[in-house]
Amino acid sequence: MRSIQFREAICEAMSEEMRRDESIYLMGEEVAEYNGAYKASKGMLDEFGDKRVIDTPISELGFAGVAIGSTMTGNRPIVEYMTFNFSLVGIDQIINNAAKIRQMSGGQLNCPIVFRGPTASAGQLGATHSQAFESWYANTPGLKVIVPSNPYDAKGLLKSAIRDDDPVIFMESEQMYGDKGDVPEGEYTLPIGVADIKREGKDVTIVSFGKIIKEAYKAADELAKENISCEIIDLRTVRPMDHKTIIESVKKTNRLVILEEAWPFGNVSTEITYQVQSQAFDYLDAPIEKINTADTPAPYSPVLLKEWLPNSNDVVKAVHKVLYK
Repeated sequence: MRSIQFREAICEAMSEEMRRDESIYLMGEEVAEYNGAYKASKGMLDEFGDKRVIDTPISELGFAGVAIGSTMTGNRPIVEYMTFNFSLVGIDQIINNAAKIRQMSGGQLNCPIVFRGPTASAGQLGATHSQAFESWYANTPGLKVIVPSNPYDAKGLLKSAIRDDDPVIFMESEQMYGDKGDVPEGEYTLPIGVADIKREGKDVTIVSFGKIIKEAYKAADELAKENISCEIIDLRTVRPMDHKTIIESVKKTNRLVILEEAWPFGNVSTEITYQVQSQAFDYLDAPIEKINTADTPAPYSPVLLKEWLPNSNDVVKAVHKVLYK
């Protein structure tokens, strides 16, 4: 099996689907002539032309609205945001039109659209370019939210998202585009709403998703030196959430740590905590620990940024705490 970069997996997924279905097109800032801000659409303009790979003005509200409107005439657009921080300019279209049109039309209209781009922090980008919006969009009925952590999952889930008849928020990371991983050359898709057990273990369950899951892997390696066995679940899809996989793991390990790169109030880990305590309370041998960023805007200073972000040491401490070590 070949090893390719995350950005290449994204490009392959979009290109394969566009070859399969002529109603699919890509639009966004710098997706065409520049081959994508992160080169995730490299070569697509040459293959599909400027009617299907479209550079837009810096007007997120405008091109989000154009794309949503085009779904009602039989198209299936992919909208790329240079960062989901910029999606806030177009969030009215996403929340009030894309997410609601099926319900408001009594099922007469649907909105098969994918909004994709990087989320959360990516180094010294400052407070307005380092925010995680997974829980924001997951709070909206009508939207599906996917946050893959590796090239294999990214390609399979993006193909499924493009084929889905409902709007999908597909969140990536600027710091993952160069990550390499094994991806089959043949056709495959992955189901939306199914978590994946990346490592099996017996002492504690660690749930995470997106690029921050790498810190869970580092922590698990360190904890293994203490003969502590960690089961790591990659959520992959935030909404719909795979509660069953998490619950079954907790029933086995009796302890849960959640790692999420987001502010601590009202986030994805809060929802997981509620679901586990409501469905598996009697199996818990310790209170659930959740690890998030500091409750402040992201700092620019690299020293402060390191303190702000969760890391593997935080995971090790949390695991020790639930194991009473």
